[in-house]
This record gives sequence, C-alpha cells and structure tokens, in this order.
Amino acid sequence: QVHLVESGGGLVQAGGSLELSCATSGSIFRISVMGWYRHAPGKQREAVATISRDGNTNYAYSVEGRFTISRDNARNTVYLQMNHLKPEDTALYYCNAIYYSTYEAPRPEDLWGQGTQVTVSS
Repeated sequence: QVHLVESGGGLVQAGGSLELSCATSGSIFRISVMGWYRHAPGKQREAVATISRDGNTNYAYSVEGRFTISRDNARNTVYLQMNHLKPEDTALYYCNAIYYSTYEAPRPEDLWGQGTQVTVSS
C-alpha cells in the first residue's frame, strides 16, 4: 500500500508563513507529478500548485508570488512554502501524486493524502 502523509498545517495570523510537507510511504517506482490542492468550505477544490519530476511548476493565480512548491525526488517528498498568508487561504490542503508503482506499470496511478488544515486568522 502506498500512502501520502501531509504535515505542517496549523493556525497562523495573516501575513505569516507555513510550510507544508508531504511524504510518501510504500513501494513506488517513480512519481511523475506532485501537487497541492485545497478545499475551503462552500467552495470547490482547487489546484494550488503542481510540480513535474524535472521541476516545472504551475501555480494558481491567487497564490502566485506568495507560495513556492518544491520536491525531493530522492525522498519522494513535496513541499509547499506559503508566505504572506491571507484569511482566504484558509482551507484543507491535500497532497497529490501521479505515480508508477513498477517499471512495467502500463499507466500511472493517482494518490491523495488525508489533508492538513491551514487556518489564517485576520
């Protein structure tokens, strides 16, 4: 069984910073894309940031310039550094990984973590 485990969420004042981490456990041959998504009450889940294996990144317009996604391929871990946090960043943040379980796997699999809560007070 492969799992993603997020950590680093919490309560912070507006303007503050948090860093989220997402580690994998279990047998994985290769992770293609990793990303962070968030789901706030009353809103649809949105993609916050994604990063390819070779480091190409994409960000939601609302976090561009404030958040930075990075990954450690050797450790199959992805990070999200969040600076200048705003109350509207409050949400449950989920880690996602698109991965191949073995060298011979015909298609990638889609894996989600359990989520970590980020709350930004005004």
